[in-house]
Amino acid sequence: MNGDLFSSESVTRGHPDKLCDTISDAIVDACLAIDENARVAVETCVKGKEELGLIVLAGEVSLSGPAPDYEAVARKAAADVGYTSHSIGMDATSETFTEVQVHITTQSSFIAQGVNKDILSQGAGDQGLMFGYACTETEDFSDLKGRYFPLAAALSQRLTRRLTAVREQGILPWARPDGKSQVTVEYDEEGNAARVHTVIIAIQHDKDLKDKFNGSEDEELAYVNQQIKEHVVEPVIPAELRKEDYSLVVNGTGRFADPGGPYADAGLTGRKIIVDTYGGMGRHGGGAFSGKDPSKVDRSAAYASRWAAKHVVAAGLASRCEIQLAYVIGIAEPVSVRVETFGTSDLSERDLADKVKSTFDFRPGAIARDLDLLKPIYSVTASGGHFGRIPGEDGTFPWERIDQERIRSLRN
Repeated sequence: MNGDLFSSESVTRGHPDKLCDTISDAIVDACLAIDENARVAVETCVKGKEELGLIVLAGEVSLSGPAPDYEAVARKAAADVGYTSHSIGMDATSETFTEVQVHITTQSSFIAQGVNKDILSQGAGDQGLMFGYACTETEDFSDLKGRYFPLAAALSQRLTRRLTAVREQGILPWARPDGKSQVTVEYDEEGNAARVHTVIIAIQHDKDLKDKFNGSEDEELAYVNQQIKEHVVEPVIPAELRKEDYSLVVNGTGRFADPGGPYADAGLTGRKIIVDTYGGMGRHGGGAFSGKDPSKVDRSAAYASRWAAKHVVAAGLASRCEIQLAYVIGIAEPVSVRVETFGTSDLSERDLADKVKSTFDFRPGAIARDLDLLKPIYSVTASGGHFGRIPGEDGTFPWERIDQERIRSLRN
């Protein structure tokens, strides 16, 4: 078979950029726990160095009540990811080895006057455009059913979540926080996902692992490859997609040993926006999510457009759906609502747009109300993808739940 190929990637919690997203979202949650109407826009930068690691927090926060201890929040978030040793890339628990700089002021009064209104009149926190996407690619596989998500993105995200799990559970005790995955899916002539063509894994590991093999890096790599295949790839990729001739590449340079993470590469909030969304299958408006409270439509409207697109597909009105929203700062109603189904619907896109607009309220305050977004639910979203996840009983990923009443509304 030599069909069309499509690839998506993901990164673990310990990737330097994801570490920054995690810290920024931990600050969002800490602020929302104090004041559900807190306004938060915080960026994080990290860099590990031989003499002193660095975490820089910069942005704007306005809330009613005492501000959280930003430094303590940042240190705990980084430590929870696994950065508790200078030798692996950063020791966030130590003031000796890691400095935290805090440069956080209050929200601009010019922005606040357009946003701080009663919830349904609340204007968008900025201009911009957001896309939501859904498709049926995952619906042929029992353990992926209900996700309505691009297959390559779903699998690459699951792989990085699994990389984190096997490290944290001690299944692979030599594994370290930094890692990446990439999955290439092959499609048949009808455009259906036929098989996994290639899986790529990069995983940071204990620099002393090769001592187990008398210093042989070749034997070390063969061992890492076998362990990743057994404990990460095979539990994640459905058997029907893992044909015998699929290609697995682990640590393509030959070695990825300590120190890694922020020591090997600086990190910054918002640099993994395609990883966070649809793996390149759906379009992206350009705005990052992490570090922003739900008054920022970069975040809340992207969630709402995904929620609406997922309902269109789940209702059987299209097998692929992309919804674009656009906003003006300070104004609640979106400038435009556009629906694209790529020729997979029997309805015109104008008719579908009318159905979507009558079923979903895309004002920022209404989105926050309908999806219950004014809660500290964002830390878990910072890695592993914001979409294609299973909504939790604790309120996490509410934009992934299916509302049968809205399904009926769309079908009528």
